[in-house]
Parts: sequence; C-alpha cells; structure tokens
Amino acid sequence: MGKPLIIGLTGGIASGKSKIADGFSRLGVPVIDTDELAREVVAPGMPALNAIKKRFGDSVIEATGQLNRSALRDLVFDDTPARADLEAITHPAIRELALSRIATTDAEYLILMVPLLIEKDWYTLVDRVLVVDVPEPLQKARLMQRDDVSAERADTMINSQADRLSRLARADDVIHNEMDDEKLANEILALHNKYLTIATS
Repeated sequence: MGKPLIIGLTGGIASGKSKIADGFSRLGVPVIDTDELAREVVAPGMPALNAIKKRFGDSVIEATGQLNRSALRDLVFDDTPARADLEAITHPAIRELALSRIATTDAEYLILMVPLLIEKDWYTLVDRVLVVDVPEPLQKARLMQRDDVSAERADTMINSQADRLSRLARADDVIHNEMDDEKLANEILALHNKYLTIATS
C-alpha cells in the first residue's frame, strides 16, 4: 500500500476535536494526535525535555523528572518570545515523530489532529483539511467549563488562535459540532465513506 490519504483535523480550542477524532477511531481509522506526540517528546530522557530545562530552568521540572506542564504554560502564555523559544524546541520534534508514524501507518487514510494546523505550516503535510466548527459563545462556554477559567482568560485563549473565519476559509470539509451524538455519528460516517472513496480512487 502507498502513502495513506492524510486528513488534517483542526478546530478552535474546546471545539470538540477529540470527540470527532474518537468517532473516526471507532470506525477503525488511525488517529495521530499531535497533543499526545507533544507529551511523548518531552518525556524524561528525551532531548526536547533537556533543551526545555536548559532554556527555562528547574522550575518547570517536577521532582520526578517529568515536565511540569502547567508551570511551563504559565511561563510562556503571555510571553511571546518565550513561547517562540518553546515552539522552536518542541515543534520540530513533534513533526518528526508525526512523519515517522505516518510512514508506518498501513491504512487507506488517517486523521492527523493538529490544533494549530492553520496557524503553523502543518497544513503542508495534509491532503485535506477537516475543520470542527462551533459558534464562539458555545466555544467560550465549553472552554470555561472544561478548563475552569474566567471569561477573560477564555477570550485570551481563543484569541491566541486563528479566528473562526480564517479556519473555515482553509477547510475542505466542516463538521458543525453542536448537533446531537446520533447526527454527529452520521456526519462522521458520511465523511469516512467520502475519504475512503478519495483514497482508493
């Protein structure tokens, strides 16, 4: 089998990307989640963790040797140069791991889930872009509940990503994630069949 068709799954924070990815996974579709890869590349002993410790100091490392993700997030959230330094360490490592997983995937198509697919150059790796879309008031409410953050913090987090229209402009396919579970499952199944047709044609 040749290279699988790569579907880039993205959407704003708290739009429900994981739920959609799970739907594809239940249909037997391989899902590569870059958030999971991000955790793998900063595991103890990995070069990226050593580079983070060197750049940000011991305060971002737990006594167990694990990365203190919340301490690091607080450090870089409002500090653009610091965030750029972190991304320069982690993004190439995540990309390399993603490419190696793609190369060893034996399937007609796969889902590559990337929160910042549009903002970064990840879209160059995919054949189609699938955007999970929700209205901003619903997105904000979900984010406040999920992360237990204030309305102001939620706005900041949402505004740190591409805006909704920019994402939709890049989309080949869109799932509106405000329908009930049955409709959502039908929508995912329809896309699954579409992607199989594209992959095998």
